[in-house]
Amino acid sequence: MNWLWALIVGLILGLIAKAILPGKQQIPLWLTVICGLIGSVLGNWAATGLGVNETRGIDWIRHLLQLIGAIIVVAIGDRVWVAVRGKRSHRT
Repeated sequence: MNWLWALIVGLILGLIAKAILPGKQQIPLWLTVICGLIGSVLGNWAATGLGVNETRGIDWIRHLLQLIGAIIVVAIGDRVWVAVRGKRSHRT
């Protein structure tokens, strides 16, 4: 069941990150989910390093770090997607 929650969190964080980033991102939904998952993992890693991973109540700082991670990874993923896809379209 953990993998299902990971997909849901990845989807939600990826979509929020796409909404926050300025302009139109061209990455597909499946890549948005993957970038959201990676950003979530990076945010958890940062929260653990800062010692705020497990707190009483809702872990707002951890969730904020997950969102920041998702924004960074979605932005990078979009740039890579456009660069790779752009090179492919020039060949044809």
